[in-house]
Amino acid sequence: MEYRRLGKTGLQLSVLSFGSWVTFHKQIDDKLSDRLMGIAYDNGINFFDNAEVYALGESEKMMGRVLKQKNWDRTSYTVSSKAYFGSRGKSNKPNQTGLSRKHLVEACHEALQRLQVEYLDLYFCHRPDKNTPIEEVVWTMNHLIQQGKIFYWGTSEWSAQEIMEAHMVARQHHLIGPAMEQPEYNLFNRVKMEREYLQIFRNIGLGTTIWSPLASGLLTGKYNKGIPADSRLGLPGFEWLKDRQFVQDRLDRVARLERIAKDLNTSLAIFSIAWCIRNPNVTTAILGATREEQLSENLKALDVFPLLTLDIMEAVDQIMGTAPQQPEY
Repeated sequence: MEYRRLGKTGLQLSVLSFGSWVTFHKQIDDKLSDRLMGIAYDNGINFFDNAEVYALGESEKMMGRVLKQKNWDRTSYTVSSKAYFGSRGKSNKPNQTGLSRKHLVEACHEALQRLQVEYLDLYFCHRPDKNTPIEEVVWTMNHLIQQGKIFYWGTSEWSAQEIMEAHMVARQHHLIGPAMEQPEYNLFNRVKMEREYLQIFRNIGLGTTIWSPLASGLLTGKYNKGIPADSRLGLPGFEWLKDRQFVQDRLDRVARLERIAKDLNTSLAIFSIAWCIRNPNVTTAILGATREEQLSENLKALDVFPLLTLDIMEAVDQIMGTAPQQPEY
């Protein structure tokens, strides 16, 4: 397994990691999650991603039970949580969501209990909060770090401007700023990673734990001939992906992209993950899985990404048409 430094910190994360969004509690049980996390860990994965909102806290509870059962050396892996949406769904009260000091601290305590760990290696602000001053967020995260409850804090789906504002506040008060961002990044969604965050990568340093490298399964090719009954698109909340008019153009591009993957003797899924981790600004790409063979196959992306030459990358850009126009500095 290859490892990359988390931005300008000393923390090393495996270039592929394992997450629980959608799958834990909703699609897989304790027995299967135990096997999948075991496969990941045995193959060198050292980062396990989670959030308070995933299955309304049940995802963290499931991961916590697995970690307790595995009894791995706590210093050998990193685990995360994210706060913003709350863990109570429609029952959330006003102070049980957002990035207020109250919610961030209480959500951290709840995540520690559910995951059955003494600290979180990474703690994310799952979305920006327009109702909470950024000063309050930065001071709260610094406070949690000083208490030893979290080691690094970061953001998810924040704009470059919001991230820079957090760094300005941190510098002004000699506090610890955000070390990482968790954006969506795949062959369909490239703007933040390849354009918006460029100056932060160059001037400040920023680790990235990218999610949905397979674009909710569109980049596996499995939807080219319809929607399998047991797929993610069969779950509530993914109705937008069932709009054939919306996805048909994307599926046409996916079919063309699959030919390039076949020329490399690999699957489209492995190719798409390899494409993501070829970007040096990607610290780690989060994998999800519902089957052991699926996870084992996707780990082969580590062998494929060194094969992606500039010619192949240019061919991909021509097929996808999603490369963002670069700013002129």
